[in-house]
Amino acid sequence: MTTADRQGRLLAISDLHVGYAENRALVEEMRPETDDDWLLVAGDVAETVADIRWALETLSRRFRKVIWAPGNHELWTHPKDTVTLRGVARYEYLVELCRELGVLTPEDPYPVWEGPEGPVAVAPLFLLYDYSFLPAGCATKEEGLAYAHGTGIVCTDEHVLHPDPYPSREAWCRARVAETERRLAEIPADLPTVLVNHYPLDRHPTEVLWYPEFAMWCGTRLTSDWHRTHRVAVMVYGHLHIPRTTWLDGVRFEEVSVGYPREWRKRSEPPGKLRRILPMEVGSGDRGTAPGVGRGRGGTR
Repeated sequence: MTTADRQGRLLAISDLHVGYAENRALVEEMRPETDDDWLLVAGDVAETVADIRWALETLSRRFRKVIWAPGNHELWTHPKDTVTLRGVARYEYLVELCRELGVLTPEDPYPVWEGPEGPVAVAPLFLLYDYSFLPAGCATKEEGLAYAHGTGIVCTDEHVLHPDPYPSREAWCRARVAETERRLAEIPADLPTVLVNHYPLDRHPTEVLWYPEFAMWCGTRLTSDWHRTHRVAVMVYGHLHIPRTTWLDGVRFEEVSVGYPREWRKRSEPPGKLRRILPMEVGSGDRGTAPGVGRGRGGTR
């Protein structure tokens, strides 16, 4: 593990979606609060490698350290992308891109951030989902997918996020969970953690989705106790496009997404504001659901 200086703040953002010109402009304006700030990027930077590179390179020039966890959009084999790699090969390609830029990934040693209240290990995660957040009344993935197709709420992942060489996305998820749990267990027992994942570790943040069937593409029950077993100080995630703070078992969960322009235009707060994770801002612990956010019927997230 590496250790940071004692100055600066731990900031976070996700779901930049810089393929939208309005969101690209937001990234162009993002700046640290101090020269020693770290930035956690919890996935969905963009769909194409060119856009991912631009955004991470831009941010890595400004922040002391940038730490990236992949979202589902980075893993898409998008028809507009010149990089046509699929599944694990695409993920590994993005990991090498990040290393070229000096951006930390889930494959790198977990850095230690030295804050005013003591050190924390910052662990970016890549876990995917396994369809275990099923709709009410559904007992299997097949039943859940049938229900989702009936409502018209089906994630685009079903068409462009390939699990190669794994036989399914859930098989890839389970392999990632097992390997990540092994690595987290190696963190010293006296060191708190900040876990950064594109999806929440527990299902509770999905309870406010406008279309609850979309929860199937939002995580796995295999991680539902990780906020307790891995001494989590803060769990940082995105994906839902519902920026807010929640608490579970005394652990703070921070959804830090920007989202699509059609979503952030409805919010009262300025878009693209970096969320301070540590030290915690006074009054930030009661941040609730933002108005006017939820899943569109196209299921494009």
